[in-house]
Amino acid sequence: MIGINKLQTCTKCLYTSDHPLGLVFDDEGVCSGCRVHEEKDLLDWNSRLDDLKSLSAPYKSKTGKNYDCIVPVSGGQDSYFILHVVKNILKLNPLLVSYNKYFNTRLGIRNLANLRIKFDCDILIKNVNPKSVKNITRHTLRKYGNMYWPILAGHSVFPVQVAVSHKIPLIIWGAHQGIEQVGMFSHLNDVEMSRRYRKDHDLFGVEADGLLDIFDNLNEEDVWQYRYPSDTDIHEVGVRGIYIGNYIRWDPKAQHEKMIRMYDYRTDKFTRTFDKYDYVDCFNYMQIHDQLKYYKCGFSKVTDHACREIRHGRITRSDALNAVNYYSNLGFDNIELFAAWLGTTSNSIKFVMDMHRNPIYWNERSPQVWEYTKPENNLHSIDSLDISDELDFLDNSYEGSNKEKYITIGKGYP
Repeated sequence: MIGINKLQTCTKCLYTSDHPLGLVFDDEGVCSGCRVHEEKDLLDWNSRLDDLKSLSAPYKSKTGKNYDCIVPVSGGQDSYFILHVVKNILKLNPLLVSYNKYFNTRLGIRNLANLRIKFDCDILIKNVNPKSVKNITRHTLRKYGNMYWPILAGHSVFPVQVAVSHKIPLIIWGAHQGIEQVGMFSHLNDVEMSRRYRKDHDLFGVEADGLLDIFDNLNEEDVWQYRYPSDTDIHEVGVRGIYIGNYIRWDPKAQHEKMIRMYDYRTDKFTRTFDKYDYVDCFNYMQIHDQLKYYKCGFSKVTDHACREIRHGRITRSDALNAVNYYSNLGFDNIELFAAWLGTTSNSIKFVMDMHRNPIYWNERSPQVWEYTKPENNLHSIDSLDISDELDFLDNSYEGSNKEKYITIGKGYP
């Protein structure tokens, strides 16, 4: 980890040199994420779309009786747009797959049901034994400060397992996080999903078997469903996972608003960010999970959203910094609900969360009184914020999206 006094901040966005995915800076102090984003305004996207059509065409069923590809979906994020591209532009017949995260909101269940209906697709949903999910969540929260490991692992491995078992080689994902945030690759590299990227970045370096520990109570029954298929099985089927963000100009805000108009994707408001479109399907991603990210990495999801909007030219760097200042200090909700689900108390959860505060960013001035010490950008608390003129996010919140309890299994509209 880079020392707190040696951090470099991008002169265009708000990311710093300690970003967990890794950043490099050019002579003008601009980060690799911003430079790769500039490709969005330089590439011939019509030509790139033709490349995507050519790439996917050989996977189309000759008889029309089989699935052409697999599309991982949820009740939030970019599922609607991916499926819109797959069905209406590529003209493919997809099999949808979804990992049940158990932290489902009523809105997320509604959005997933609406997705299946509007696009008229078959879907497979993975429901791992909730006892195992809770056992793993306790383990990864305590040991790694990560309550989301089972969800990230399940979402990224279930599509590959289905591809192998059903012999459907093509998996179609949305955007590559490493490209979008830090410019890990160029769009022209046509990077594809890999076991290594999943382990190093999605799973923070911990595979399923790495969870087994003689000092814990996890066992084979808990972890086997999160194992990645063998290289032999993947090679035999020819499984590959492509990112359509390499072939279509990726703009989450514009894409979501198109899906709202075309397919009635529904939004929600968040405590910790101005974005109303992502992660509306989960109680905890933008709450406890995001707060843990703040404790460990020194920044939270609102910084990701702010940097994205700076790069797309919809917000100034100054207003983006104000947004980060405001939302980063609003705390988090739903801890009692999570504690009850896990079979513990909210104070126990807070104690474990505090254990994972990175001392580079946090100083315990007195017992349970913490000071944020990351100096770049002069982060400070502000009392109010109005950036509605700069960032107009559509609001068609679902009236049934009240957050009283987890919807553990959804069969359609609640």
